[in-house]
Amino acid sequence: MRFRRTRVLIVGCGDVGLRAAPYLQKARVRVLALTSSPTRAALLRGLNITPLLGNLDQPNTLGRLAGLAPRVLHLAPPPTDPALRTDPRTRHLTQALARSTRPRALVYGSTTGVYGDCQGAWIDETRCVAPSTPRAQRRVDAERQLRRWARATGARLALLRIPGIYAPDREGGTPEARLRRGTPVLNAEDDVYTNHIHADDLARACVKALWRASAGGRVCHVSDDTELKMGDYFDVAADHYGLPRPPRCSRSEAQTLLPPMLLSFMSESRRLRNQRLKTELRLSLRYPTVIEGLQRL
Repeated sequence: MRFRRTRVLIVGCGDVGLRAAPYLQKARVRVLALTSSPTRAALLRGLNITPLLGNLDQPNTLGRLAGLAPRVLHLAPPPTDPALRTDPRTRHLTQALARSTRPRALVYGSTTGVYGDCQGAWIDETRCVAPSTPRAQRRVDAERQLRRWARATGARLALLRIPGIYAPDREGGTPEARLRRGTPVLNAEDDVYTNHIHADDLARACVKALWRASAGGRVCHVSDDTELKMGDYFDVAADHYGLPRPPRCSRSEAQTLLPPMLLSFMSESRRLRNQRLKTELRLSLRYPTVIEGLQRL
């Protein structure tokens, strides 16, 4: 009887995957998750998630994935090796899935970093990708691999492009720690627009996309309605926590004050249109803006 239930395989079952699982289970879906850690397997079992031991970096361990689930939620990031411009993990996954009955639908959690710097412009999903970092180039490669796989197999595919994720019960999920460190932000004239999504809204979007994915690899921005520059966001957060607002600095000063990863986020500015999220996935945001999200924490 268990195998007659609809099954969903989560690959990369971290914070967002664990948030998506209860929504699936509530709909009588059996949830399976790939993990490379026996310790994490015990955690998954405790949450009524069936663990499958395997490692995306070791393709010979992925044989059990073939034919297991008609729907796949792929949230595993590419490797962090800065020399890589491709995503071998996605390649290994699609090769494993191709060994038996193909899934009917796959949802991939990508990033809005694939657009590069848009100089603060409003953009929708038709914008051409222009990745400016190796991290974003690996994501573009993963998207292209999945589109080719979907065309070859006839599977439906949803590419969810995701901005900054926040939530109070997520590691590093609020700006409070950064505010307490006094990390500076850019002066208003140098500042960049930033985009956000609450982790729970993202999990709900992933679940909806598993059944509403379309042929061809439709892209969808999973972003809320916030329109704030980064410094203004941290000012709002500081006021909420009762902390001093962060100091401001010029872009040239930031080159010496901030680490390279943070600088890379401060080098790209864009505002995301999210109409597809509301009309195609038919998601009603529980946290429409990051300000409302912080106020409810």
